[in-house]
Amino acid sequence: MRTVDRLQPFTSTIFAEISTLAAETGAVNLGQGFPDTDGPAGMLAAAKAAIDGGMNQYPPGDGLPELRRAVAAQVERDYGLVHDPDGEVLVTVGASEGIAAAVLGLVEPGREVILIEPFYDSYAATVAMAGARRVVVPLVEDGGRYRLDPDMLRGAVTEKTAAIIVNSPHNPTGTVLSDDDLRLIAETCVERDLLCFTDEVYEYLLFDGRAHRPLATFDGMRERTVRISGAAKAFNVTGWKIGWITAPRELADACRAAKQWLTFTGATPLQHAVAHALDHETAWLAGLAPDLQAKRDLLTKALVDVGFEVHPSEGTYFVTADARRLGYDDAGALCREMPRTVGVAAVPVAALADDQARWGHLLRFAFAKREEVLADGARRLAGLSGGREAT
Repeated sequence: MRTVDRLQPFTSTIFAEISTLAAETGAVNLGQGFPDTDGPAGMLAAAKAAIDGGMNQYPPGDGLPELRRAVAAQVERDYGLVHDPDGEVLVTVGASEGIAAAVLGLVEPGREVILIEPFYDSYAATVAMAGARRVVVPLVEDGGRYRLDPDMLRGAVTEKTAAIIVNSPHNPTGTVLSDDDLRLIAETCVERDLLCFTDEVYEYLLFDGRAHRPLATFDGMRERTVRISGAAKAFNVTGWKIGWITAPRELADACRAAKQWLTFTGATPLQHAVAHALDHETAWLAGLAPDLQAKRDLLTKALVDVGFEVHPSEGTYFVTADARRLGYDDAGALCREMPRTVGVAAVPVAALADDQARWGHLLRFAFAKREEVLADGARRLAGLSGGREAT
């Protein structure tokens, strides 16, 4: 095998595998996290107008000035975080490139990066590309939801630790880290002089009255946090791959040093359209979470009716379900069977974790779909009701 050793575990992704299986079988794809409706019409019109208006060449490497200004305005408006759009905001090709730029630009080979398990799979791959080592701290179940264990987090920090990657609202569990969890992370970073890379792409997708609180707003964290977000989940444009970093200049410069050798820059007309959306589509954003909350409730009820034990989803596109009550204890095998047996695709949570025993019974379902698609999926899932003997 010619692939370098550090990337051999990452030659494919579970999302590609399950989506391919769903397409081959005609299954309802509740695996990969993308919506099946478009974002605000004004944003789409702005993209078309930009293309027709000749905005089709390279933008500046840091991103269009109008988008950087719109991002800076958004984080100040929503969270009181002030960033200079000329130097402290960097437009990336999706949030995944933002994470990669932070790790590659700020973590030396041989250092350690803490990941909260389960974790989005690109985190582990990026740490490997940087020649660093991942150290995993699992979420622990507490009354049906998940939280961090203080002893586990503090015990994972060594003199080699460089940074921690934090994702809240959390993919895949749908957990929103509590203020106590966030304060624990902040205190640990300050005490041990760690950097923090925060993936906040689901910042607008919180349910039941919850509000997003960036780690950069906690004492001592602004100067050590690279905050990553993007338009994909906020404006239903996962295919546009427009993300951004906000960070103090010294950290932003390090991210820029890596990012400019990855893609250099991204789609000019789409950057223009996202700038329009951040400035003018706040009403559309306000309706996003209530719409998704209703879809969460629809899918959750369907899963409970079938017999799954469902963990509360507090944000994101996702709800996790335990299949053991149905007689299935291997979620990976079940996820690979369901597209053919009942016509529904889901993702095994263990594919996003190192500890297979801890997470091996959980499936992740995506509910960011039209109601008729979710209803169809619910009807198909009823075919699981008989179950089988646990192995």
